[in-house]
Amino acid sequence: MKILVSSCLLGYNCKYNGGNNLNPKVVNYLKDKEIMEICPEIMAGMGTPRACAEMVAGKIRDENGADVDALYRKGVALALRAIKDEEIDFAILQSRSPTCGVKTIYDGSFTGKLVAGQGIFAQALRDAGYRVMDAGDF
Repeated sequence: MKILVSSCLLGYNCKYNGGNNLNPKVVNYLKDKEIMEICPEIMAGMGTPRACAEMVAGKIRDENGADVDALYRKGVALALRAIKDEEIDFAILQSRSPTCGVKTIYDGSFTGKLVAGQGIFAQALRDAGYRVMDAGDF
C-alpha cells in the first residue's frame, strides 16, 4: 500500500507562513505504510513564507490581490506528473487549502470563513480516479 500525503502533514515547513501542519494522528497511521510526500506549491517553486492565497471566484489569488492561479495550477500539473507512474492507493491531503482542501476551502474573503469545496489538487486527483481523504478525518 502506497499513500500520497501532503508534505506539511509530516512536519515539512512548506506552508505559506513558513510553518507546517504536523498531524500526529496521520503520522501514526502512516508509520507502517509506504508513503509519497508531496507539496504542489513547493514543486511550483513557491517559497516559504509566501502570501496567503485563497480561491476567489474559481481562481486562486493571494491576500494582496495578485492572481497566482497559473502558478498554483503549474504545481498541480507537476505533482500529477510526479505520481503518474506510482501505484497510489489513496491520498491524505491538508484541510482547507486552495490546493489540497478535500471538503472545505476558505471562501476567498481572507477572513477565515470556510465554504464547501475542494482545492485544485484534490479535485485533479479525484478527476484522475484517486481516492482522497481529508487530514481532519484522522
